[in-house]
Amino acid sequence: MAFCGWKWLLLVSRQNPFAKAWRSRRGGPSLHWKRCCHWSAGKSLDPEVRVFLEENTEVTSSGHLTPEIRLRLLTPRCRFWKEKPDLWPYGDPFWAIYWPGGQALSRYILDNPCVVKGRSVLDLGSGCGATAIAAVMSGASQVLANDIDPTAGMAMILNCELNHLNPFPITIKNIINSEAGNWDLIVLGDMFYDEQLADDLHHWLRKCIRIQQTQVLIGDPGRHQFLSHRIRSQLHKVIEYSLPEYTRQENNGLTSSIVWSYQPSNSLENC
Repeated sequence: MAFCGWKWLLLVSRQNPFAKAWRSRRGGPSLHWKRCCHWSAGKSLDPEVRVFLEENTEVTSSGHLTPEIRLRLLTPRCRFWKEKPDLWPYGDPFWAIYWPGGQALSRYILDNPCVVKGRSVLDLGSGCGATAIAAVMSGASQVLANDIDPTAGMAMILNCELNHLNPFPITIKNIINSEAGNWDLIVLGDMFYDEQLADDLHHWLRKCIRIQQTQVLIGDPGRHQFLSHRIRSQLHKVIEYSLPEYTRQENNGLTSSIVWSYQPSNSLENC
C-alpha cells in the first residue's frame, strides 16, 4: 500500500488506537514542566534513529502556511510514500504530517509574536514541533513540547536543528488529566479527533484556565468531532486561514484552518 493510502489510514486510525494511547497514558501528578522532560538542549539522538529519519523524510518548507519553518516530513519523494507501511519500524508517523490545525497556530504566532513573547508556552500534541518552533522564533521565554510518541520527540530535535534553534524541552508522557501546570499559554492543534479524548481535553484545559488563568489557543480545520463537541460553544474565533493547495490535497479537500481561543464561562464550570 502506498503512503498516500497509508495517509488515509492515519487519518482514520487517529480516531481509534492513537486516541486510545492518549487516554491510556495518563500521567500522575505533574512535576514542574522543566523537570518532566525526556529531551532537552544538548541531548543526543540515537544515531540509528537519526539516520533512518534523515534518509526517509524530506526537508521542506513549501506547500504549507509557514514557509519560514523547515521541517522533516513524509512527501511523495520519500521511500515510504510508496513502501508498505508495516515496514516503518517506529510506529505510525503522525508527526511526519504537518496537520492544518498546527499550521494555523504556527502562522498566527509568527504573525503575532506578542501572543508568546516573554511567556511560557506548552505545545500539546506537538507532532513535528512546528508550533513550538514558531513560539521560540517569536520570543517565548520558555517552551515545552509534548507528544506521546518518542519518535516525534526525536524528529522535533532534528527540526530544531534545521531552523538553527537549540532544542526546547520535550516530554513524551501524557499530561492530560494531570495537575494543571503553570503555563501562560497552551496551544494545541488537530487534537479533537476522538470524542473521549475531546472530553478529556475539555475538562483538563478548563481546569488549567480556572486554576492557573492559562490562555488556550486551539487550531482545527473544521473536523466533525471538533465542531460537534460541546467545547465549540465556548470558543472565540481568532482568525481563519485559507490552506495552500498542497495541504488541501493532503487533507481530503479541507480548505481552511481556524485558530480558536478557548474561553469557558463560569456558568459552565461543572458541565
